[in-house]
Amino acid sequence: MRLRWDVVLLIEFPLNEEKLEIMFKQIVRNLKMQYGLFWLLPALLAIAYETDLLPVGLYADDPQMMYVWETTGILTAIVCVPLSLKLFSVVLKKKISEVHLTEALSGYLFWSGVRLGILEIAVLLNVFVYYLTLSNVGAFCGLIALAASVFCLPCEKRMCEDLNVTNGK
Repeated sequence: MRLRWDVVLLIEFPLNEEKLEIMFKQIVRNLKMQYGLFWLLPALLAIAYETDLLPVGLYADDPQMMYVWETTGILTAIVCVPLSLKLFSVVLKKKISEVHLTEALSGYLFWSGVRLGILEIAVLLNVFVYYLTLSNVGAFCGLIALAASVFCLPCEKRMCEDLNVTNGK
């Protein structure tokens, strides 16, 4: 069942459509800032490695350490990618959808940040692994985590669908 947010909020909390539209736009703006930061951090880390601010290839000639770092990167990607995507949908169904819309919006913002944070761990670790070992394994696992972030792309339409809200447009 889809609810119209302007009808629900007039009953539960006296907000008009203009205030709600502003709230939605602020949440989407914050989500886009989180998403931009998600992409900026690995880019800055790669720039730091490429400009020799950080040492490159420390374990490129040590097969045992390469194995340890590559395995850590692979396992991190295997755990973080499904966890970030599934955890959000579970939390969305169990916690966010059962509360008032204003609380749901703040919960949505928080859990979207948690989801991106989990993916960021996998991305940053695998960028780190790539530059430490100079092996493509870290790059591939990092790209997998970056590709999974496409499912976290913020927009008002997706937020309304996730919260089962129609905005009356």
